[in-house]
Amino acid sequence: MMLEARAEKIDEKRKLISKAMEAETKVKEKCTAAAAAGAHVLIFPCPAQGHIISMLKLAELLVLNDLHVTFLNTEYIHHRLIRFGDIEALSACYHPTLQFKTISDCYTEEQDLQQHPGFGDRVGDVITSINSHAKPLLRDILVSESPAKPRISCFIGDGMFGSLTTDLAGELGIPLIHFRTISACCFWAYLCVPKLFECNELPIKGDDDMDRIITSTPGMENLLRCRDLPSFCRPKKKGHIHLDSMVFQTQQSLRANALILNTFEDLEGPVLSQIRLHFPKLYTIGPLHHHLNMRKTAALAKPSLPHPSFKNNFFEVDRSCMAWLDAQPERSVIYVSFGSVTLVTRMELMEIWHGLVNSKKRFLWVMRPDLVAGKEGEDKIPVEVEEGTKDRGFMVEWAPQEEVLAHKAIGGFMTHSGWNSTIESVVAGVPMICWPYFADQQINSRFVSEAWKLGLDMKDVCDRNVVEKMVNDVMVHRRDEFLISAKAMSMLAHKSVSPGGSSYSSFDDLIHYIKISTSQGNH
Repeated sequence: MMLEARAEKIDEKRKLISKAMEAETKVKEKCTAAAAAGAHVLIFPCPAQGHIISMLKLAELLVLNDLHVTFLNTEYIHHRLIRFGDIEALSACYHPTLQFKTISDCYTEEQDLQQHPGFGDRVGDVITSINSHAKPLLRDILVSESPAKPRISCFIGDGMFGSLTTDLAGELGIPLIHFRTISACCFWAYLCVPKLFECNELPIKGDDDMDRIITSTPGMENLLRCRDLPSFCRPKKKGHIHLDSMVFQTQQSLRANALILNTFEDLEGPVLSQIRLHFPKLYTIGPLHHHLNMRKTAALAKPSLPHPSFKNNFFEVDRSCMAWLDAQPERSVIYVSFGSVTLVTRMELMEIWHGLVNSKKRFLWVMRPDLVAGKEGEDKIPVEVEEGTKDRGFMVEWAPQEEVLAHKAIGGFMTHSGWNSTIESVVAGVPMICWPYFADQQINSRFVSEAWKLGLDMKDVCDRNVVEKMVNDVMVHRRDEFLISAKAMSMLAHKSVSPGGSSYSSFDDLIHYIKISTSQGNH
């Protein structure tokens, strides 16, 4: 009898504990729902394709998690997205939780659409202009009221607008999260630049100094040479962004409440450990494009949730390349694309083309109309390239890159090493040949070849013999070596955005942080 009575008491206690836990869960759910209903995030990207693509994917992820989002573009960029993407369809699908607004880029010179500096390697001019003049315009948007939406309660700003966003967020008392769309290794390199000057590892003294080893970058000691540092560290840098400006804006991220990076722990763990010493609230939620696809797939099981397929393109996509790929043998094609900004000289173009042709491998080449640098009349694609490509190659002005990289016919990727292209290749398990142009691309290419063993680094070289050799190394001679590494990293990328994975959990933490910050702000 005593044992039965004790068992009944234990059972009663369990029931009481269970009821208490259920009540606590319901309270948490109500609090979370109330916070979500009042959570309204403003996202403001730098007006460059690589930045906007990843921040738009973040916007979709936030909307899928019941947050209101306002996405702010410059007028020039917004018009390109209307023209070449289906941004209006995306807005309509997620209406009213996702809306787009525009802001002047504050650029005063009269420019026609194609020459506007808001696109291409002169984007630095627009960044400088926005940082200098956009504060009152941005303030009006941050404090605006709407009966259909809660007031903006969280600001996710591109780290390229560091001082602009930190000053305004501090002034208005709005939680600020900086999103850096570059790799963690590049972000960390920018943060280390002052130390490199203190240790006399910078400045780079000239061409003879380019292979000197850099030792004062914790987490990547003895991996980098001078030539592997971000391009703005070079004496003869490409682009219209200066090192002191880049370092200043990067330092401003230390004033933000949190930091987002489009990467994952298994890819950049040692560098992320160093960054966390300075940024306790660090959310690593990449690979963002794959993360979004995974969450959308899960949303298919919930008919009440929208799940549109959105192509945020800045150029008109030519899908004829997909039919061409369908007709090619498995892993027989090298995909060549240098992104939306890279400019090549006529001589460089011819060297790359001769190398591809001499390799005797099939190739798909994205040949933007503005790819070749030169005066008017000199910037045309040479006739011999167009005609000579027909035998084993295929050219388009712009391709659906994620689909291309996932195609069974692709065996390698010759890339400019932009971060979106790099991480898309990682997810697809495609080995790379890296020919970086500027900014973060120099350090990305070094990590691809030396840290992750996912391909070859061709930086600062443009020679047909080198191109031919590297294509054959990736596609034939060292194919198995690179494929094993690429497939292993691809699996880790997939794991990171699956339930329980590091990026999946980090994104959930980000959502919780935004909702709690909103709830606290409302009180």
